[in-house]
Amino acid sequence: MTVGSAPADGTAPGAEAAGATADALRVDDLHVAFPTRDGVIRAVAGVSYRIARGRTLGIVGESGSGKSMTALAVLGLVPRPGRILKGTVRVGGDVINGLDERAMSRVRGARVAMIFQEPMTALNPVLTVGAQVAEAWSLHRRADTGKAREAALALLARVRIPEPSRRYGDYPHQMSGGMRQRAMIAMPSPDIPKS
Repeated sequence: MTVGSAPADGTAPGAEAAGATADALRVDDLHVAFPTRDGVIRAVAGVSYRIARGRTLGIVGESGSGKSMTALAVLGLVPRPGRILKGTVRVGGDVINGLDERAMSRVRGARVAMIFQEPMTALNPVLTVGAQVAEAWSLHRRADTGKAREAALALLARVRIPEPSRRYGDYPHQMSGGMRQRAMIAMPSPDIPKS
């Protein structure tokens, strides 16, 4: 898959406004490959894009074109034996590809995250949805249980889960697919809404 390097804000590549802040996400010349017995398979070949803060970028393509692999590479989650051959991933101006696993785990969820297409496979079926949202929030803030619960309730409300205090104790199978998806969106949220 190849994506043009024009930034999401519509300015020409390389043309940045004076005093502009760093892009929320910038990917430059990303290449991901998998060695096989029949040779190297290039799953991503030269992808570049920029997403300005507050903007959205949709990446479309046929099945197998590299969309998911591009997203996994941004998060440092390329499955082995695949690897990033070349390219740079920046979050808020900071280069994150090449970080060790410990440093990358501090970035995931706190600064960049992925909402997987099927939340039922991403959520733990034996833990309540509220506990999972609270745990994700707590991991990045080292908060006590009470504060994590309070934050999780605020996040569930923010993504419009009805009756968040009641739904906090629901297990994934007790929620609709849409509500599970919203709970996944709440999990990596970097901020808590003001009441």
